[in-house]
Amino acid sequence: MVIFSVFLSFATIYIDYRVIKTEWIESFEWFAIHTPEGARALLSTVAGSMITVAGVVFSILIVALTLASSQFGPRLLENFMRDRGNQVVLGTFIATFVYCLLLLRTIRGGDSSFIPQLSVTVALLLAIFSISVFIYFIDHAATSIQASSVINGANRNLDNIIEELFPEKIGYGRKDLGSWWIPSEGLPADFREESRPVVAPSGGYVRVVDNHGLMDLSTSRNLILKIEHKPGDFIVKGMPLVYIWPGHEIDDEMKSDIEGSFRLGKKRTSEQDAEYAIDQLVEIAVRALSPGINDPFTAIMCIDNLTSALCKVAGRRIPSAYRYDEQNQLRVIAKATSFADLVDSSFHQIRQYGQSSASVTIKLLEAIAMIAGAVSRETDKEALLRHARMIKRGSDSALPEELDRKDVEDSYAKVLELLGAKENLDLIRNG
Repeated sequence: MVIFSVFLSFATIYIDYRVIKTEWIESFEWFAIHTPEGARALLSTVAGSMITVAGVVFSILIVALTLASSQFGPRLLENFMRDRGNQVVLGTFIATFVYCLLLLRTIRGGDSSFIPQLSVTVALLLAIFSISVFIYFIDHAATSIQASSVINGANRNLDNIIEELFPEKIGYGRKDLGSWWIPSEGLPADFREESRPVVAPSGGYVRVVDNHGLMDLSTSRNLILKIEHKPGDFIVKGMPLVYIWPGHEIDDEMKSDIEGSFRLGKKRTSEQDAEYAIDQLVEIAVRALSPGINDPFTAIMCIDNLTSALCKVAGRRIPSAYRYDEQNQLRVIAKATSFADLVDSSFHQIRQYGQSSASVTIKLLEAIAMIAGAVSRETDKEALLRHARMIKRGSDSALPEELDRKDVEDSYAKVLELLGAKENLDLIRNG
């Protein structure tokens, strides 16, 4: 926006000086600037007010970021910093300031006086627009730090990651899915003895893995690559990134290509890491359940959004860890994220911190019951059943009120019925 304001100033000054005559603007007595001193005063006022308001906006953003960090967690600051509304507001004020500064240097007095009427008029219009942007910012800043807005933003991010990482819906035929989904027939018998590692040149969190690049490399060199880490994992310098079979094919060029397929950083990102996007919602819920905040309603809102995301994943085909080329040859063994991994990330910490809250415990069981209606794979049902059992055991020891435990028991019985765990259901009904 600042660069655009620079080019805009050049364009309007050129029009004022070379292209058109602006006497028609001077005919508006209430609107035109008739003296160089008046033009300078107007532009100086607009420039000074814009940089002042930009400082106020920056201060408000710092306060909002501080509140968000303390209440919702520091990992959510990235969402605030990426907020397009905040960026447009700051860009508008700074761009208007730069535009006015560049105009000030063109105004001349004396015998060769020059007043760029069109350019000054544009500056005035930009000032009026900036006032409108500031009014928008006041509402936007107050809304963006509300729990519902923060949760909705984190949920949108999670939905985008799910669409990217789990694009295929259950129900497509094999011919539509391609060789990506062909199950494994096993590794070569000498894979362990003949494979050699390519180690990490530095430490950090795995942000992105170029799966397509690794697939192309293994196909062109007739290799099998076993990826040891997935996005979100923390690795130490010297740890294996990939095991290559056969190991004697490794050369410096191959090592460089494989190292370049892993993007490492000092912090996790949600670019390919669905669990990190889930962790953002979980962190809001856990902080809401802390004794200092004690806000179960925010935690329940987070559980609702996690339920929606897990229901969506339950209806998607989970990518296989075994990747084949067009000739049906095993080429890459990835470390894939399973549905059980996502369920663990969603429920473990909320269950641990919320087991003394009857409303949160019941909501977790209701969430599992809702997700149970969307799952079809037996492994997914087992993951949900495992969490339901842990929630039930935790409530037995953490809830002192008998009626609360009875409500939890009723929700638990519904989960068992939906998951088809009849033998456990019979035990509950029989006391």
